[in-house]
Amino acid sequence: MDFKNKKVLIFGFGVLGGGLATTNWLLEQGAQVTATDLKTQEQLADSLSKIEGQVELRLGGHSKKDIEGNDIIVVNPDVSIRNEFIQYALELGKDVVNEAIIFFKNFGRPIIAVTGTRGKTTTAAWTEYFLKSKFKSSIAGNSTTHPFLKVLGQAAEFDMAVAEISSFHLELFDQAKIIGPSIAVITNIFQDHLNRHQTLEEYVRVKANIFKYQTSNDNLVLNYDNKWTQFFLTQKPQAKLWYFSGQALPAGHNGVWSDAEAIYFRTADKEAKVLALSDSVLMRGEHNIYNLLVSALSAHLAGCSWKDIQSRIDSLPEIPFRQEMIIKTDILTVVNDTTATSPEGTIQALKRFGSLETILIIGGTDKALDFTELGEIIPKFIQPSNIVLLAGSATEKIRLALGEFAANCPVYDSLQECVEIAFKKSGQYPQSVVLFSPASKSFDKFKNEYDRGEQFNKLVKRYHGQNTA
Repeated sequence: MDFKNKKVLIFGFGVLGGGLATTNWLLEQGAQVTATDLKTQEQLADSLSKIEGQVELRLGGHSKKDIEGNDIIVVNPDVSIRNEFIQYALELGKDVVNEAIIFFKNFGRPIIAVTGTRGKTTTAAWTEYFLKSKFKSSIAGNSTTHPFLKVLGQAAEFDMAVAEISSFHLELFDQAKIIGPSIAVITNIFQDHLNRHQTLEEYVRVKANIFKYQTSNDNLVLNYDNKWTQFFLTQKPQAKLWYFSGQALPAGHNGVWSDAEAIYFRTADKEAKVLALSDSVLMRGEHNIYNLLVSALSAHLAGCSWKDIQSRIDSLPEIPFRQEMIIKTDILTVVNDTTATSPEGTIQALKRFGSLETILIIGGTDKALDFTELGEIIPKFIQPSNIVLLAGSATEKIRLALGEFAANCPVYDSLQECVEIAFKKSGQYPQSVVLFSPASKSFDKFKNEYDRGEQFNKLVKRYHGQNTA
């Protein structure tokens, strides 16, 4: 895409870093940039101070005049395609894109694209960690650390990139006519973002955009154990198909699977044990075995040997805010799982950390999700007296799903109260776990789930220090 001398509107500058990186990259390309956002200049002051050039600012609201006066509209992923201004831009025939589309059209190197409901951040990070054994690579798409266009600005330094792509980014891919990723990965599908996509079926159709522009020279990696995989096959992907599974794949299905000791790989008519699993890997939990399967397969398809992958398995990094053990002592484990923004995330955390001695902090903002299954799972792992509820629109739905089991569980207005209560409860046991796994979004009380996680860590540091002083 050529941006030189083009009038470009950043629709939703944002506070997470993606809008800033996009703005600075566009300025480098010689674009005439205007940025608009619902937030005020004061609210965006920190990000605005890092703009490297002249930008017209239209803050505190949006205007159709800004849509009319620009050639290209670059949409913040938090802005729905249904937004009235985006619909207006489409009606006018404007070129409507987002940062991911710009990245795919301009990176010019192989891209491994990862999407899915759960595990995409860990899968992307671990895939890239394996790639580093052989290639110069980068993560792209995690807007807080590796915004798409910041990575694009450094493209000459890399052989390839691993792009983490949300459904919000994929909404516009349907009309983007990009070059498809050389490897596309869908980790799994569960209910999520139904307040944005309205139905689960629409959400899944958006996810399928990740392989829409792939060819027979590309690879598509799917979760054989996930019920929505069959739907993706009905969309007639053109790429070579690969699968990952927690059990042996049926004949005729190429890919990887695991048992309690190893990972196996099948291609054509050959299959073999390719990776050994140590106890330290198995202790990370079932969901992380799936993350390992798909990241190892993706790295191998990209050119890494199984030997190189094996050498890095035991040193795989722990990903911040994803079942992250921020305290681990003989008597207390504290787990920050703030990115569990849906019931499925919390269910996985309960399977790993739940016990009679586990205190669960849960609750937050609803995304039009169903908490019925979570209400059935929690009583299998947590005592009712050890449930600590953080107030929010999802919290009432969680209480309803728990029914009489949670009838006497109080709801606390602040995260500070929740952490204080959780530490008091943990002191009743010789060994205990404090598990912060909200099962919901965070916007009632926090900027986002990362802000929520950082505040949790600060509170834990304070109360743990008081209890150990």
